[in-house]
Amino acid sequence: MKISFQKRASSVKDALQAKHTAFMNRVGPKLHRYYVAITVVAICLIVFAIPAYAVDDMWTVARRIIIDVYAKIAGISTILAGLMSAVAVVGAKLSNNQHKTDQAWDWLKRIWIAWAIINGIGAFIAYIVPFFTGLSTITP
Repeated sequence: MKISFQKRASSVKDALQAKHTAFMNRVGPKLHRYYVAITVVAICLIVFAIPAYAVDDMWTVARRIIIDVYAKIAGISTILAGLMSAVAVVGAKLSNNQHKTDQAWDWLKRIWIAWAIINGIGAFIAYIVPFFTGLSTITP
């Protein structure tokens, strides 16, 4: 038994109309509350928006942040390298077999190589930054 296209289209249309009617019956009485709430939130966002008054340009602030963060990373890495070196040396001196002693000296080498890389990055950046002064502009 075939249903004609007209009957199928009208049944789909009736189903959608019934869903829409049920939705509006459920939401309709509260619709003004939603509208008022959304409007109040939008007005509050506009009224209480705090303007940002930048003292410096973006490049100066970024440079200051990078220098500050890198100084903290270099300081922490130096303290940790010293502490871990002390642990590795004590571990090497107190170990009772050659394998553990070799592992401790290997860890000591890794610690100081990592420390040299971290501080070398800072030295490299400090060396190449003067070559790029004046190039960080947005305007053509």
